Amino acid sequence: MKIGISLGQLNPSLWAEATREADRLGYESVWMPEHLVIPVAMTGSPHEGAEHPPIPSNVPVYDVFSYLGFLAGQTEQIHFGTQVYNIGLRHPFVVARAVTTLDVVSGGRVEFGIGASWLQAEWEAVGLDVRTRGRRVDETIEVCQRLWSEEVVEHHGEFFDFGPVMFEPKPTHAPWPSLHIGGDGPAAIRRAATVGDGWIPMNHSPDEIPADARKIAQLRQDAGRTNPLEITLGGGAELDDLRHRADQGVGRALVKPWRSSKDALEGMRRFADEVLPIISEYPVTLPTP
Repeated sequence: MKIGISLGQLNPSLWAEATREADRLGYESVWMPEHLVIPVAMTGSPHEGAEHPPIPSNVPVYDVFSYLGFLAGQTEQIHFGTQVYNIGLRHPFVVARAVTTLDVVSGGRVEFGIGASWLQAEWEAVGLDVRTRGRRVDETIEVCQRLWSEEVVEHHGEFFDFGPVMFEPKPTHAPWPSLHIGGDGPAAIRRAATVGDGWIPMNHSPDEIPADARKIAQLRQDAGRTNPLEITLGGGAELDDLRHRADQGVGRALVKPWRSSKDALEGMRRFADEVLPIISEYPVTLPTP
C-alpha cells in the first residue's frame, strides 16, 4: 500500500518542510488542493446533508503547478499529486504545458488528479457555463492526451478548435503521466474506467468502495484496458484502518498522523517509525469485475 500526505490538512507555512521530511521518511506522495478562484458567495456542497460549502471563501489558494515545481526542486523521490485540479476551467494548452513542465523537472514524479469541480460560482466567475462542464472536461482530457502523445495535433471540437500544432517536450512517461479521476458520480466512474489510471473518490467510505470499484473494473475490461486501477482515499492513520482500506481495494491512503499542524512533523516521524514499514508491505486487494 502507498502512503501519502494531503497538504490541505496542514498550515501552508509547513508545506515545504513537511514535504522535505515526508521525502526523507519514505512517504510515497504529497497531494495539493486546487481552485482557480474562490467566490465570496458560494452555495451548495458536495457532502450530502451539508448546508454550507466545505471551504471558507478566504482560504489561501496557490498555483498548484508552480508550488509543486518548487517542492520538486527540494526533494528526490516523493511524488506530487493534485487533489484535484479543475481541468475544465482551463484551455488544454495551459493544462498540458503545466503538467508536462512539472513532470519533466521532477523526473516523472507527477500524479495528475483531476475533477469536474463542484463549485458552480467558480465557473460563473470565469465566464463558463457550468452546464457544459462534463463535455468540456471530456474534451480537455482528450486534447491533453493527444498533445502528450502525438507528434502533430489538429482538433476541431465543441469547445476547442485549432489547426496543426506541435507540443514539445513530451512527458517522461509514455503515453502520459498518471491520470487520477476525482469524483463519485456516474461521469467520474466512466472517466476512471475509460481514460483514467486511478480513481479518487470524494464522498465514499471504505466499505462503499468495492461496489463502484468492481463497476469501474468491468467498464475497463469492456474497453480493453488491462492496467490495474489505483484507488486513492483519505482517512485515519491507524494500522487496522489502513489494512481495512487495502482490503477494500484502496491502493494509496492519504493519512493525517497528527492532531494539529504544530504536531505534524513529529506525527509524521512517529507514523514512519511505527506504521509505514508494516503497511507499505501490506497487499492491496485489486478490484475485479
